[in-house]
Amino acid sequence: MALTQFAAGTVHHSEWPADRIAAQRESTISLCLPARDEARTIGTVLEQLMPLLERGVVDQVLVVDESSDGTGAIARSLGAEVARQSELHPGLGPVQGKGDAMWRAQSALTGDVVCYLDADSEDLGHHFACGLVGPLVCGRPDELPAFAKSFYRRPFKAGGGEIAVRRSVLAQLPMLCGYSVDVALLIDVWRAVGLERMVQVDLDCRQNRHRPLHELSPMADAVLAGIASRLDTSGVQLEGSGPVERPPAAWLGPTAV
Repeated sequence: MALTQFAAGTVHHSEWPADRIAAQRESTISLCLPARDEARTIGTVLEQLMPLLERGVVDQVLVVDESSDGTGAIARSLGAEVARQSELHPGLGPVQGKGDAMWRAQSALTGDVVCYLDADSEDLGHHFACGLVGPLVCGRPDELPAFAKSFYRRPFKAGGGEIAVRRSVLAQLPMLCGYSVDVALLIDVWRAVGLERMVQVDLDCRQNRHRPLHELSPMADAVLAGIASRLDTSGVQLEGSGPVERPPAAWLGPTAV
């Protein structure tokens, strides 16, 4: 499938079953799950993902944890690597949200392709990972996209933000620290590689933790702030301070990425 067929296009996860990825991939793959107090769901999520490691579909499953409910212990008991978010780049102080956890995780990830998955999903299947990494690792190297974004039907609930991205691209991009990370990263990747190297993957239906409206409002504010921060880099003058942002991981040197 040529890049022009991926551009602005939609593919379905079923095109990349686990056996195909294991047989065809030439890139190493890391799965990363940022987690904060996800003891209720982390076990079922990892029960879907850890067999991919055993089958040679991926090379690393890393949970970057900052929990007080035993999430990390559960993940470790199931065979996942576990890193404490605050112990990655500890000189930066307290972890400032999801995006900061994703950014700090880069120092512990080993794959050529990185796939970020939510740890709070109630029905995450292994096809979430396979559908996202498959387009990036199966096929001719000169025809592979650099970035894959999930979409799905999500009845009654909100959240999500699963992506897969080439680490060589990810390391060159800054990352916002909070919930605005997903939309800002989408804009940054588009600017870096162009629409022709991006693809969206239909993952069918999923559920994750329901959050009340009073919790969703700050998330919406953060998303708008993330978009505004990217307008600012295009020359639009905005008032006030923007969200906290980490620099491209590559700036910190090879040991950081």
